[in-house]
Amino acid sequence: MSEVAARASASFGGLLKSWRATRKISQLDLSLISDVSQRHVSFLESGRARPSQQMVVQLSEALEVPLRDRNALLQAAGFAPYYRHRSLDDLDMSPVRDALSRMLEHHAPYPAIVVDREFNLMMENRPFTNLLGLFADPHDLWQACCANGPPNLLRLTFHPQGARPFIRNFNEIAPLLLQRAWRETLVNGGATHQFINELRNDPTLPTTWHNPDPILTPPPVMPLVIGRGELSLSLFTMISTFGTPRDVTTDEIRVEAFFPADDASESVLRELNATASADPALS
Repeated sequence: MSEVAARASASFGGLLKSWRATRKISQLDLSLISDVSQRHVSFLESGRARPSQQMVVQLSEALEVPLRDRNALLQAAGFAPYYRHRSLDDLDMSPVRDALSRMLEHHAPYPAIVVDREFNLMMENRPFTNLLGLFADPHDLWQACCANGPPNLLRLTFHPQGARPFIRNFNEIAPLLLQRAWRETLVNGGATHQFINELRNDPTLPTTWHNPDPILTPPPVMPLVIGRGELSLSLFTMISTFGTPRDVTTDEIRVEAFFPADDASESVLRELNATASADPALS
């Protein structure tokens, strides 16, 4: 990309147009949603007009832009970032941290994890660790796929020495996970975007996985089938987010809760949790 093109893509108008394209809405659509005239939207995108701070927030709300990227829009328009990015260890985040801990604890005997926007593991409950332990030592799995960085759910899934050998319906799950990750990083890029591009060069993955099939009708829920030897579990997940977040960290947190898809899988999870609770070495 040339220097001029790079500056244009980083301008407020360029970013606004990029987000509008991502949401697949016209200038007229954005005008109606945000209560801003179409002419003014056009002037903002072309650089003929400069937005106020309130206008940036108003358009960001209409486009449902994540808080991290709203800060980028504000900075591109010449304003200071408005939304803070606190660590989960911050004193102000203690209610959030406590809520997450309660969710993970109360979800037992089923596995549950907390990840950030890059799919990095932030928190996990004991049943999730026990689940990984059914197939290999959890520490060894994480080391094999994430030795140079934090534990990452995407890398765990796709690495040949991670969970991939134990996912019996990998060919069904993998392209759906790729599409989800691509949608979430389409504009903001980051480590996940880079990792997806690395996977494009993986000869063991079909190139078609990187392109959504517009004709395919997906099922309501796609179970994750994992197993080793005669042991097999069928699970599906539910993703939860915080409502009306006002902090970048809270906005990007995802709680992924696993549920058994059949009675046999539920029995295994309950027995596994009971065994771990009874053995101090496993708890």
